[in-house]
Amino acid sequence: MQPILVEEVQHKLDSYCQKPIFIHLETTNGAYASHHDESFFSAGAFIRNAKVTYNHSKITGNGPFRVGLKLELGWIYAEGLTHFEIDSQERLLLAGHGSDGKLAVALQISEKPFS
Repeated sequence: MQPILVEEVQHKLDSYCQKPIFIHLETTNGAYASHHDESFFSAGAFIRNAKVTYNHSKITGNGPFRVGLKLELGWIYAEGLTHFEIDSQERLLLAGHGSDGKLAVALQISEKPFS
């Protein structure tokens, strides 16, 4: 993965507009760290292979970045994004890494379900 290039990410987001796509969205603040410190409150969210169609997309911020996908009846968004990759299957993979290098958020978009 490389640091986010806004124009490249926006171009890829636009290429999915008005097409049925699959979303993987995941957040964590250290869910696996709670066994080291019982006073640490861990939280996270996970969704995989949600099939949606969006009609508008936008990447904003100066880094870390926020990506929003406008649906017919609402929004999907992820914030804290720092890195991206367009893989060999043409999927857009976005990630947000904390100062310690650990993954905090992931947003992935594909025209085919994730395996």
